[in-house]
Amino acid sequence: MSPRRIIGLLLALLTILIYLPVCRHGFIVYDDGDYVAQNHIVQAGLTQAGFKWAFTTWYASNWHPLTWLAHMTDCELFGLDPGAHHLVNVLFHAANAVLVCALLWRLTGATWASAMVAALFAWHPLRVESVAWISELKDVLSAFFELLTLLCYARYVMNKSRRDYCLALACFALALLAKPMVVTLPCLLLLLDWWPLQRFSRSAKTAQSILYNKFVAQVSKPAERESAGAFEPLIAEQQEFSRANFVRLALEKWPFFLLTIVLSIVTWLAQRPVAVLTVQQYPVSLRLGNVVLSYGKYLLKTVWPVDLAIFYPLPQQIPWPQVAGAAAALFIITWFVWRLREVQPWALIGWLWFLGVLVPVIGFTQTGEQAMADRYTYVASIGICFVIVFTVRSFAAHLQIKPAALAVLAGLVLAANIGLTENQLSYWHNDLTLFGHAVDATTNNVTAEINYGTALEQNGQRDQALAHYREALRIDPLSPHAHNNLANFLDDSGQTDEALNEYQAALRLDPKAPLAHCNLATLLVKLGRYDEAQAEYQEAVRLQPDNPHFYYLMGKACLRQGRAADAIVQFRHALELDPDDYQTLAFLARTLATDPDPKNRDGAQAVTLAENANISSGGNQPFVLDILAMAYAEDGRFPDAQQIATKAIDLATNANLADLAATLRQHLALYQASQPCRDAFTNAPAGAGRSE
Repeated sequence: MSPRRIIGLLLALLTILIYLPVCRHGFIVYDDGDYVAQNHIVQAGLTQAGFKWAFTTWYASNWHPLTWLAHMTDCELFGLDPGAHHLVNVLFHAANAVLVCALLWRLTGATWASAMVAALFAWHPLRVESVAWISELKDVLSAFFELLTLLCYARYVMNKSRRDYCLALACFALALLAKPMVVTLPCLLLLLDWWPLQRFSRSAKTAQSILYNKFVAQVSKPAERESAGAFEPLIAEQQEFSRANFVRLALEKWPFFLLTIVLSIVTWLAQRPVAVLTVQQYPVSLRLGNVVLSYGKYLLKTVWPVDLAIFYPLPQQIPWPQVAGAAAALFIITWFVWRLREVQPWALIGWLWFLGVLVPVIGFTQTGEQAMADRYTYVASIGICFVIVFTVRSFAAHLQIKPAALAVLAGLVLAANIGLTENQLSYWHNDLTLFGHAVDATTNNVTAEINYGTALEQNGQRDQALAHYREALRIDPLSPHAHNNLANFLDDSGQTDEALNEYQAALRLDPKAPLAHCNLATLLVKLGRYDEAQAEYQEAVRLQPDNPHFYYLMGKACLRQGRAADAIVQFRHALELDPDDYQTLAFLARTLATDPDPKNRDGAQAVTLAENANISSGGNQPFVLDILAMAYAEDGRFPDAQQIATKAIDLATNANLADLAATLRQHLALYQASQPCRDAFTNAPAGAGRSE
């Protein structure tokens, strides 16, 4: 095995080992629900309906069909095992580290320097967010195809193979379908044309030779050739040739630019209705200040990676002295690398790589409420790592530093990065550690406060949760999400009137929030205000028609009103969207098995639905087993009903569910008397329907 293959294998294995602890982590409350944990279409795996949905939906304010298909593939293979989903991210990241190394080997021929760049890229703590966050599969997946694009393009330039050009274009298309942030890649190809591929230099030298020979042929006397202005026509013609060459190289990439334009438009259309902030919401002056600050912070966090957080809030007031300092630093670095472009071209290329890759997410068009994000540096940081490593290599050669000393320095730097990465990985263990750290690492972070409050509430720490919900509203009294979560908390605490006020406040601030409409509707059902509740459910469905939970809750509300036929319709809508939801299956089965109106009963279908609900719930839920027994009884299978009811009683008794066990015994007595159950559901509980 060649030394480079050994290096690549070790790089991949070490990367996997460094990030392997993340496989013990679970889903997080932030985005993982939308992408996997609560996305019934993704959970269904690779289906025809899912494939169509992936290419036609703008769900989560994005259009990235390849990412959706990748999540569906993970669910097809691993179900909802979060460790396996995490492992997929880790494997893609390890592959990306090897691709960075292979790309630099091909472009520069520098074996150890290229390996150092790849290791520094792969093991830096800024990479943790992209690898440890299941929702950021799109990040490592798009980078995988982006790096393959660069590799294929380098082969095309060196071999002049049309096949390699087509492969590069195909990989670029796949990268865009995974995450549109890679739209700047055609400009990156032009950068590589300048150095290290030196397509501009080679063409310029050819032009100089052609033009000089032409000049010699036209000017016969040596004295004329040596006159002061003799070469001016040559210089002017050579500059014109260089401009024409740039145009030629740019036109060579027109298919890449075309894909960029198309995906940019599609992404704008997908994000504009919800995610893109208007200039009224976030003025131009704040945007420009944040752009400069973000560039400075990205650079600072690359060399001093502390206080990393899952969410950095947009500043509502810009510290202009800091902006001036960041702008001065960026200008000085740009001026310096430009001056060195002839002797150290890698510095300019790496710096422009860093600046250019971040352009789509730097904040000129503000998407979402984050000021910046660690994940945005995933590909951009390769440029900075490239500058650092190759500059140190150049100075070491100039100062004649021994390779052993360089190896020790590299080892210390990488060891420090690994330690920081392991520490950062520990924060991603669960929502408590992740958002607790975000609260500590940032200031005035409404998103972190809300999600930390949710995590505390789910952990039973209700007093602390309430404090963080209140803190979120103190920071931003106009946050609809904070009002919604506080309303949920108050509702659970029995403070119905206060909860109602908070839901209404959330909807005044954001009338297009489907979950807030749903939560308010569920509370109104509890209060017996059914007509108002149905109007809120209908609005939630209008805003998010592909959410099966809304139809499920509308069905339960209909049952509370004694409208079993309408409830059946709503439950069937829910099952069309999510055929495996055991709660919907169970409630529909119970309605078909127990409704007093014979027109609404269907014992055989109730059995099928209840059996599916029992399978989906794991076969050990007393509530579901009770419904299965009801379905058997309606279908005339009383011995089966008695057997299942007995099992349900045992499970309820062992779980200390005395009231449920007593109800189950009453049902068992009916089956022993060969009688089915009848239940109008008018006193059934409203059920949980909220979302944090």
